[in-house]
Amino acid sequence: MAQRIATEYENAVILMTEFQMTQYLHKGGAGRITTRIKVLGGGEQELVLTDSGGEEVHVAVERQGMLYRCSLNCRIVSPHLNNAVRKLFVTYKGTGTVNRIYRGFTMKYDYEKGSVRRISEWTPGGSKLVYEHKQTPAELTALYRQNTVELEIKRTRSEVDTLLDLRNAADDGAECAIIDERLKSLAERLFQLEG
Repeated sequence: MAQRIATEYENAVILMTEFQMTQYLHKGGAGRITTRIKVLGGGEQELVLTDSGGEEVHVAVERQGMLYRCSLNCRIVSPHLNNAVRKLFVTYKGTGTVNRIYRGFTMKYDYEKGSVRRISEWTPGGSKLVYEHKQTPAELTALYRQNTVELEIKRTRSEVDTLLDLRNAADDGAECAIIDERLKSLAERLFQLEG
């Protein structure tokens, strides 16, 4: 089995409530990991996770309303620190890219709200898709229940009816020509929507 060299987090974002952040900080690191909040010069904050071997991960923390937005871009070598960051990322449903680096290849995992959406293998010779999330029955049902197209068709038909009434009442040929152009445009749009 291949030995992992490092793990990289790219553009990883974790959203936490104040309660979750407090709970995470009180729970602290597991065994060999310590956690602390570091306040920087401009008032910004960082969550710092430190391995007993000295390796650190700095997570930028920004308050956005009722949530804390934790941003993570780092490379981790320590297996214990990697495990702690992985648990943080998965527990709080992180979004971003996680690269697991092995000798000769990299496995790239794309996460969305804590779920793997795509896995690809990257080698010096190129890349290949290993897994891609397909829509679940619940997602397909929600998509099926969307009625935005039906609502637009209804609005367009109502506009056509109004324009036809205006055309029937119009005396001027120039006014009829303008209405006819708009009706032509709406007829093309209805054709697209109903297709």
